[in-house]
Amino acid sequence: MEQDFVTQIKKDFVTAINNPLKLTPPTYLSVDIVELDGKSLLRIYVPESSQVHRCIGRIYDRNEDGDLDITDHTTLVAHLYQRKQATFSENKVYPWIQVEDLRPELIEKCRRYVRINRDNHPWADMDDLQLLKSAQLYQENPVTRENGVTLAGVMLFAPDLLILKVCPVHRTDLILRKVNVDRYDDRDLVRTNLIESYDRILAFVQKHLPDPFYLEGIERRSLRDAIFREVASNILIHREYSSGVPARLIIEYGQVNTWNANRPHGFGVLNP
Repeated sequence: MEQDFVTQIKKDFVTAINNPLKLTPPTYLSVDIVELDGKSLLRIYVPESSQVHRCIGRIYDRNEDGDLDITDHTTLVAHLYQRKQATFSENKVYPWIQVEDLRPELIEKCRRYVRINRDNHPWADMDDLQLLKSAQLYQENPVTRENGVTLAGVMLFAPDLLILKVCPVHRTDLILRKVNVDRYDDRDLVRTNLIESYDRILAFVQKHLPDPFYLEGIERRSLRDAIFREVASNILIHREYSSGVPARLIIEYGQVNTWNANRPHGFGVLNP
């Protein structure tokens, strides 16, 4: 009986944080179940976000033990955006880059993805500008009051030449090093948008790593693809793009190594 309540609470929580009427932009938070004194405890880790979120249309800022509603205080809201931009380079606004400078087919590709997962997703009925604003990829510079596409929006949807202007150090180095361990056996230097970079990473992995047979129930599952979808996402998302250090994925005999520059908000052993 208790397990049924826990499952329902988890379901309600995930539904709420992905409801744009409750939280804008929606966010991803994982819920862990911990056993404590014979009871089930739901643990939710909330990391610092790179975005300013609205809860039911209001903006709150934490001050000691209180949550202050600063929605109607323009100066406080501007300071909050400035703090975010100082911490997260992907929020930098480029007023000279507008929606028409981006690749509309990539934005439409995102619409198709969200429709597959949820037919009534609000992005399905938004135009390109509304979608970018909803995802915080089109913002106002709180200092100059100019509007433009953010660095994150450029990295996701811009043509390659525009990405090169904004972030010339961006590249993901994919290397196969099994026979020629001093150099490499195969290599793909990826310098395109993050959506197509993701596809290139997975294609490289599928080309060079085996996919052992695995059955889950009566359906075959690709453990390789499941693992490296997560790896590819993390290489691209958890990266500090103001750094000149390239991200790398190196396939070696018996192991795969990845690394990239980042700006951590915590230190400690990672739980696989």
